[in-house]
Amino acid sequence: MSYIENPKTKGSGIVACIPQKGLCPNGCEDCFFQSGRSYLEPLDKNLPNMPLKHTTEGRLVRVNDGNDSAWESDKVIKRTRKYDMKFYNTSDLNGVGCFNAPVVVTINPSSLTDETFMAFDTRYSKMRDNLMFVRVRTNTWNLDKVVRPAVKFWSEQSIPVVLTFMAYYEQKPMMGIDYVFRKRTLNSYWAITTAAWMKIMDEFRLNKWVSSCGKIEGELGTTSCRFCGNCLREYFATMERMR
Repeated sequence: MSYIENPKTKGSGIVACIPQKGLCPNGCEDCFFQSGRSYLEPLDKNLPNMPLKHTTEGRLVRVNDGNDSAWESDKVIKRTRKYDMKFYNTSDLNGVGCFNAPVVVTINPSSLTDETFMAFDTRYSKMRDNLMFVRVRTNTWNLDKVVRPAVKFWSEQSIPVVLTFMAYYEQKPMMGIDYVFRKRTLNSYWAITTAAWMKIMDEFRLNKWVSSCGKIEGELGTTSCRFCGNCLREYFATMERMR
């Protein structure tokens, strides 16, 4: 099976992979991976999607750009052991310690997106060593309930927080003035405007622990990893901490 590159990570120094077959068990609403719009369609023919080791030399491997590393974690770890530089993506906060490499955790997956976020006192856990950053699924109506308290909690524990701005395909968001139907990497969605993104990010401009997924979001920006650098920066910072 030939490897298929994620167009979002092209030219960034990051190579994505998915070691498992099938859909992600989390079932997040409007998920790009299992919506039928993924760059890996048809999934039953193109998964697992694993780059050859020699093509990853000098590159960082993002494990599970479309699934959860905590699902079949033994298989995931075994199949990615060959990669020298890698980090894992999951929404299982309690499973961070299972991995011997940096881990990114989505703390408000699926039904939690607009309701609450996962918290853990990292002062009393080994997870602090390899927790690369927490990822917060962000929109313009979950700020009070989720984003602001999540940023406060995690940044107070010196854990980086990356805000990932949601895009919607099925229906127009409830705060439509802050969203525009536009093309992102491959497909078009209702996605946040640059003005609305700037307003949110300006709120956290003095918090060194907070970043946006994507250097500039909205119709004036790009979601390409090439112009972001969060994962590269925090991977090496985590590896230094793990020494």
